[in-house]
Amino acid sequence: MIREKLINIVMECRELFLQGYHAEKKVQYKGTVDLVTEYDVAIEKRLSISLQEAFRDFEIVGEESTKEITYPKKAIYIDPIDGTTNFIHGLPFCAISVGMWEDGKPIAGVVYNPVLDECFSAERGRGAFLNAKPIFVSKQRDFQQSLIATGFPYTKVKKGEDYEWVLRTIANLLPVTRDIRRTGAASIDLCYVACGKFEAYYECNLKPWDVAAGVLIVEEALGKISNEKGEAYSLDEHIILSSNGFVHSALLKHVEEK
Repeated sequence: MIREKLINIVMECRELFLQGYHAEKKVQYKGTVDLVTEYDVAIEKRLSISLQEAFRDFEIVGEESTKEITYPKKAIYIDPIDGTTNFIHGLPFCAISVGMWEDGKPIAGVVYNPVLDECFSAERGRGAFLNAKPIFVSKQRDFQQSLIATGFPYTKVKKGEDYEWVLRTIANLLPVTRDIRRTGAASIDLCYVACGKFEAYYECNLKPWDVAAGVLIVEEALGKISNEKGEAYSLDEHIILSSNGFVHSALLKHVEEK
């Protein structure tokens, strides 16, 4: 199965990831607070080679090697270290994310956190898994008792539209939920919705490699993914909403459109 092939390829990078996590790193800046290390580059290079050999008719779209984001008919989206800031600061919420898409739909995905040894995976129509065990979303139906995750876009430093949207939406949600969490890695947030740790997760201004794997993992765990209008999500959307399905309408009500 495709899922097993992806897992094996991602696992090839486990030791390199852990070596980097515990080592002193050379940090470069892609933006004011957008960071990259030599391990981001090395892991993406290793993944790209193995994935291209295994799936020759798919185009690789990687965070560190892609100058202009494209959406090929057959694509593999790579985030070599989702949560690079956590990776640099020694926080355990960081992961390798690899998502395969065909004709605008996800077909397989793997999100692996070597620090916590959590490997989330899915293949369309075959379910979602954490370390080979099936996972499902939370059954919580009460929005007030729901734990919500979110993230803050790098564009926050400009204090523009994204920044204002984040503040307004948190103000809307905080009083009507149990609480809000922010791990700093979109792929992990999606997977934590899939396994029932979070009831929902939302964020704006993400890149396709941030969510390409996690979207399918949530869907295969019987969760729901949409844009802020409740419509089907595509990788070029500005806002993503994910939930266990039961609280999705409440999430839509409190997450403002851009």
